[in-house]
Amino acid sequence: MRVGMGYDVHQLVENRQLIIGGVLIPYEKGLLGHSDADVLVHAIMDSLLGAAALGDIGKHFPDTDFKYKGVSSLKLLSDVVNKIKKKGYQIKNIDGIIVAQKPKCAPYIQKMRENLVNTMKIDLNQINIKATTTEGLGFIGKQEGVACYAVALLEEEK
Repeated sequence: MRVGMGYDVHQLVENRQLIIGGVLIPYEKGLLGHSDADVLVHAIMDSLLGAAALGDIGKHFPDTDFKYKGVSSLKLLSDVVNKIKKKGYQIKNIDGIIVAQKPKCAPYIQKMRENLVNTMKIDLNQINIKATTTEGLGFIGKQEGVACYAVALLEEEK
């Protein structure tokens, strides 16, 4: 068994869509980034790549490469899953947490899980997503950004 941890953070800005877990969340701001800036999917990708000792998303999908400009992070996640399978691993489970003061993400968690399950071709009981705030503290509490953490457990295919 192999464990990997992922973390990502993006700044909240005007004139961007807010996409978390592949869900378009109605909000006055969105996340700034080269791709769709899906902070949850980025953290999950890093946790998977870390568990498989394959580096990080910056190595595989650099923000200096124009072909990733505006790309759906779910597409990148699908590529990561393929890389992991080629290395001989299968996903056992993923646990993620969204850290955002606003908007409230709880109403969207089930759809996020469904998007992730469909992309990774795993069962719904293999992924858990939670959401929390920082009780008004720090850059997240001031609504300047959103962060996510994820942990992945992989097992060698037999």
